[in-house]
Amino acid sequence: MRRWVILGIAVAAQAAVSSLVYGLPFLLPVLRGALGLSLTEAGTLAAAPVLGVLIALIAWGAAADRFGERVVMTVGMLGTGLAGLAAAAVSGPVAMGVLLVVAGSFSASISAASGRAVLGWFAPTERGLAMGIRQTCTPIGVGIAALTLPPAAASWGYQWALVIPAGLSLVVGVVVAAGLVDPPRQPPKHVEETRSPYRGARLWRVHVASALLVGPQFVASTYALTYLVSELDWSPVTAGVVLAVVQFVGAAGRIGAGVWSDRVASRLRPMRWIALGAGVSLLVWGVGGAVSPWLAVVAIVAVSVFSVSDNGLGFTATAELAGPFWAGRALGVQNTGQNALAMAVAPLFAMLVTAVDWPWALTIGALLPLAATLVIPVRGEVFGQRLVSTR
Repeated sequence: MRRWVILGIAVAAQAAVSSLVYGLPFLLPVLRGALGLSLTEAGTLAAAPVLGVLIALIAWGAAADRFGERVVMTVGMLGTGLAGLAAAAVSGPVAMGVLLVVAGSFSASISAASGRAVLGWFAPTERGLAMGIRQTCTPIGVGIAALTLPPAAASWGYQWALVIPAGLSLVVGVVVAAGLVDPPRQPPKHVEETRSPYRGARLWRVHVASALLVGPQFVASTYALTYLVSELDWSPVTAGVVLAVVQFVGAAGRIGAGVWSDRVASRLRPMRWIALGAGVSLLVWGVGGAVSPWLAVVAIVAVSVFSVSDNGLGFTATAELAGPFWAGRALGVQNTGQNALAMAVAPLFAMLVTAVDWPWALTIGALLPLAATLVIPVRGEVFGQRLVSTR
């Protein structure tokens, strides 16, 4: 029973910080109007928390390996909430952007430590399911943002809207401090267990493929609402509600992908099929934008679901390949690569749209997940390597 409670706390923690770190795109129309920003400038501001995540992930992973998950996650949750409140209190995009970077740097602790905590409490045959449930946290957090931020910004302004995810992070931080229990740790039985898992190419290939698969995820999460509003004349609130529902469907997709990986005793084969689905969906979105608005809407839904379904598989494969003494650092590297690409996607895709319009920009974006299908190291995969669980 305890492991399921730990899983629930981990989901709540990551969902809370995700609503701040990845929810800002739902404020793009209001930010552009209030601050006079271009699409590229607003997209860059929305990516500011991701820069903070990128800077701090590996350090937080090393801290989790050394000091445990509870301390790291508590400090991270409270720091995220306080920095988010400070960002809501300032005026001007520069000061706001700096504080959002700080908030993102604290939130990185949750990405690095909560996955380790979950995987350490579950046996190999349950890890796909457990990590799939844990990875629902980002779609849930984005869904919360989609439901709350557009109407809050419309009623009270973007600054008060930011208070919602910041306050949520503070509340859940108290829950983490009170309820999280670190998984049991065993001393190494062999010196080989403590050696770097980066001596071969397999773990690096998982990192690269996972980073490439962030492309369609952040194209959809950053610009789907803007596309629906600017290209299809939807209202921001209606678009936010629809995309919130899609996020929850995507969360279910992560669980389904995890169960799939447990059943077929492979994390990487399902990951390859999902990558192919994401690439094809982006291509269909581009075609739909040129010939049929409703085909574009269907493709947006498909991209939003496919592009988040692989995430738990990549994380689980990373931790299993790294082993118990490198899992925190390896998850930090995994997240670093993903967030590096995520930070680049927002401004670069906006520049692509400005230069070649939506259909060609989406077609170019589809190259990332299609390339990932070639990088994922399916051949020679070993299923269910030991982590820190003794059950």
